[in-house]
Amino acid sequence: MEGHSITKVVLLACGSFNPITNMHMRMFELARDHLEDTGQYKVVRGIISPVGDAYKKKGLIEACHRLEMTRLATESSDWVMVDSWESLQPEWVETAKVVRHHYEELLAAEQNIDDVDTIKYAKKRRIEENYHKHRDGLQLMLLCGADVLESFGIPNMWKQEDIAEIVGRHGLVCITRSNSDPYKFIHQSDLLWKYRKNIHIVREWVTNDISATHVRRSLRRGQSVRYLLPDSVIHYIKEHDLYSSESEQKNADVVLAPLQRYTGASSS
Repeated sequence: MEGHSITKVVLLACGSFNPITNMHMRMFELARDHLEDTGQYKVVRGIISPVGDAYKKKGLIEACHRLEMTRLATESSDWVMVDSWESLQPEWVETAKVVRHHYEELLAAEQNIDDVDTIKYAKKRRIEENYHKHRDGLQLMLLCGADVLESFGIPNMWKQEDIAEIVGRHGLVCITRSNSDPYKFIHQSDLLWKYRKNIHIVREWVTNDISATHVRRSLRRGQSVRYLLPDSVIHYIKEHDLYSSESEQKNADVVLAPLQRYTGASSS
């Protein structure tokens, strides 16, 4: 269509990736197909950002291992990459801040700015201006599963202003699972309903419910996980003897970082 501009999109997936599975990689392919099929978007990059150790999720193994497994899993992709910034932070970083970080990095790279730190104020002003220019420029969207979308409704898991920033300013691509109804969840949430046009629901017709939780269970029991994970990741897990009954109990008595931060709760 003449005069029709295509918005370039970078997809960002945050999460534990404990371990990364073939379904995690498949989500990027599904999201790209869906967005580009609209004729409005061109997906130019995918970024996987594993959460840091300070998230304190039960069974979460060290970030250095999760990062390396993600690097191995993305070796076969020519457009999805892993980024270590979030996982290397000493404290847990809210997803909204991770999104903000990557958006700033993309803007800086796009405008060939070499010394970002010397122009902090100008950068901040430019970022605020660019939030409202997605149609003609570069847009960062958070890629997630329906479980993340539904977690927006769990008390003290998310700050409402963070949800508004992620969904309202950037956008969300949600891959549905077979037992989820994201449309109903959006309908029941006034905040998500307000930004519903920024939420792209992608239905996976070839159902694939690979769960990292189930993968870890199989690994603990010495069962095969071949064809659920990339072979290189399976080899890495075996080489480093990851995912045992002991590792699954890691952080078992620790309060999840968001609940600690937003409620003041502490470990028992």
